[in-house]
Amino acid sequence: MAASLGIVTSWAVAAGAQRPQRNLPLDPPRERGSSITPAYEGWYANPDGSFSMLIGYYNRNTKEALDIPVGPNNRFEPGALDQGQPTHFEVGRQWGVFVVKVPKDFGTKTVTWTIVSNGEAQSVPFTLNKGYPISPYKELGMGNQPPVLAFSQGGAKVTGPPVGVSASLTATVNRPVAISIWVEDPKAPGEAEPPPALFGPVAKVATVSFHKFRGPGKVTFDKGRIPVDQQGAMIGTAATFDAPGDYLLRVQANDESGEGGFGFQCCWTNTYVKVTVQ
Repeated sequence: MAASLGIVTSWAVAAGAQRPQRNLPLDPPRERGSSITPAYEGWYANPDGSFSMLIGYYNRNTKEALDIPVGPNNRFEPGALDQGQPTHFEVGRQWGVFVVKVPKDFGTKTVTWTIVSNGEAQSVPFTLNKGYPISPYKELGMGNQPPVLAFSQGGAKVTGPPVGVSASLTATVNRPVAISIWVEDPKAPGEAEPPPALFGPVAKVATVSFHKFRGPGKVTFDKGRIPVDQQGAMIGTAATFDAPGDYLLRVQANDESGEGGFGFQCCWTNTYVKVTVQ
């Protein structure tokens, strides 16, 4: 129940964002010219006593992705402007793409993410409000868990919200670089196959997608979305970069619960790949 409250209050906060009145967050989407709204998935406690705030965003444009560098138009406050937020904003709703970690004594303090795009400022405050707790590593009641990823057979495994860079690669401008990933999805007791899909067919294990998160140029994936139907499968894509520099790619894996965990803030995995392009 707490997890479902998280998504409701998330949108309540987004709807109250600071912005000009000409284009509200819940207005119908447009192809271009709309703003980007931060979205709060909720917070969870860490073993060391600190807390993590799981954050996404909603780019209400249907055809306009935007690059906004960290600075006055893409900032956190108070404190450091850079809290690990994306600088590339894909169209649509992107769920739980980064985490802001706060200390155990954070209490009733607030951190605010402001995004200025197409001339509109959207600001959303994040707190440890009692109505926002989530369980991103295990769905309450059903026992579902996020998919598990590794970047080599037998390599270090990652699951759940992003906690850092999982792999580092080097590449050359306009030459594809391969990204290989091992995938499995833990099943709850008695769950042998995914339940019937509510919105069309789903992969039996997970659906893995690839996204630009930060970087100076355009990134193209030969396979941007891959359904995985076998546990422990190795899958792969190739990424091509049109400009040199340092990039972060986001790799996301969704199980049968789909984007946003069907409102329960579980069960999907996000992690990052660092690519140095020469």
